[in-house]
Amino acid sequence: MPASFTPRLVNDPFGDPGLFIPFRFQGRAFLFDLGDAPTLSNRELLKVSHAFVTHTHVDHFIGFDRMLRVLLGRAKRLHLFGPEGFLDNLTGKLHGYTWNLVDAGDYPLVIEATEVRPDRTITRRLECRQRFADDGNPQESAFDGTLLAESALTVSAAVLDHEISCLGLALAERFHVHILVDGVRALGAAPGPWLGRFKEALYEKQPPESLFEVPLEKDERLSMTLSELSGAIARISDGRKIAYVTDVAYTDDNLSQIVSLAQNADHLFIEAGFLHEDRGIAREKSHLTARQAGRIARRCGARKMTIFHFSPRYQGRENELYREAEAAFVGE
Repeated sequence: MPASFTPRLVNDPFGDPGLFIPFRFQGRAFLFDLGDAPTLSNRELLKVSHAFVTHTHVDHFIGFDRMLRVLLGRAKRLHLFGPEGFLDNLTGKLHGYTWNLVDAGDYPLVIEATEVRPDRTITRRLECRQRFADDGNPQESAFDGTLLAESALTVSAAVLDHEISCLGLALAERFHVHILVDGVRALGAAPGPWLGRFKEALYEKQPPESLFEVPLEKDERLSMTLSELSGAIARISDGRKIAYVTDVAYTDDNLSQIVSLAQNADHLFIEAGFLHEDRGIAREKSHLTARQAGRIARRCGARKMTIFHFSPRYQGRENELYREAEAAFVGE
């Protein structure tokens, strides 16, 4: 059954970390981490509405500069999230450039930036036309583990330890709406943005008898109740859940939080920087070994595991990392 979002790592396992998550029929995407991502096109970056940065080490945040360059001059609102210290680091990047020519209406870009602390979040609005100056009115809210709550999905986070705060992330659908393409064609319609509006009506629990207009060819429209349309073109199933964990120490507190965050994930993306024979180095650098990554995925009850963020010392030996992680995942 086709998924409503299709996550993929933006680089090979030795490249900068990052997970690109485009949504079908919505023309938007999320990013987990903002490392260098040459495989992402400008068109794909323009779809990004929300980017969640685990921490601001250079390999997780240097891609922000390219994203900023792509978005300048566009009527775009970008939501950014990061751990403690994120706002200072973000504004430091922005203030490293000169903005004397952006006062005109041609630069409507707005960044809504949120810093995540264990007990609260702090959000600032940064406008390009105001030269990304702090508006002096930060919004604080209690943090209960949820960063984003929409009618169809939630993004949750855990504040983990990498000798600095580092966010673990999870994206979960409330339920999954599978569109039957043959059913759409039988109505004389074609896939398009209207399917996103139809899904939104289901997620918002609009009354089954409410009318929904389906666009047909030649500007014609077909009016059906939401219940009729759902029966004709959709199948409802349990929602999917993915989780993303990178740059964390193998400690009891981190493990407890990761298991809670990624419990029963359909797909867990988890770093595996070192072989277990080099666990001393992993401990010093606050990273996981492949065996530890597999054990964590098993404890989470994840259905699928993908490891990434390999140390360059294992160039040509990546199969050893995969084998070690898989053995721990299946319980060998």
